[in-house]
Amino acid sequence: MEIEILHKGNVKFEAITRGHSVICDQPVTDGGLDSGMTPPEFLLVSLGTCAGFYAEQYLKARSLPDDGLKIKVTAEKEKHPARLGRFQIEVTTPELDAQHQAGVLRAVKACLIHNTLLNAPAIDIVLNAPVAVPAV
Repeated sequence: MEIEILHKGNVKFEAITRGHSVICDQPVTDGGLDSGMTPPEFLLVSLGTCAGFYAEQYLKARSLPDDGLKIKVTAEKEKHPARLGRFQIEVTTPELDAQHQAGVLRAVKACLIHNTLLNAPAIDIVLNAPVAVPAV
């Protein structure tokens, strides 16, 4: 899996993968033009759409209705260090019996992004920058 991020000026970036692209920007109050979601919002999008995918797969596999399937993700900011400290995923489904309600919850908890956030991955950072040669 790979995504390329291109700087588009100021604090605006374009993320590209498999022929798709999205714009990431900051609100005007943070120096951007508000032409796209912020990085934390994309994280919530990733978590919510993954949860929705797993819920949908559960419902589909059991031929259960998915009309009105809706996911809402919220997060609380923490300061030291700056991060999102708590997430809440709210899943709304059509009427389900208790067995299938529990099944949808199990399915959502199996989501790849949910499990990634619960089990912190290693993150390697590599800087590619030529060394500046002092002028003589």
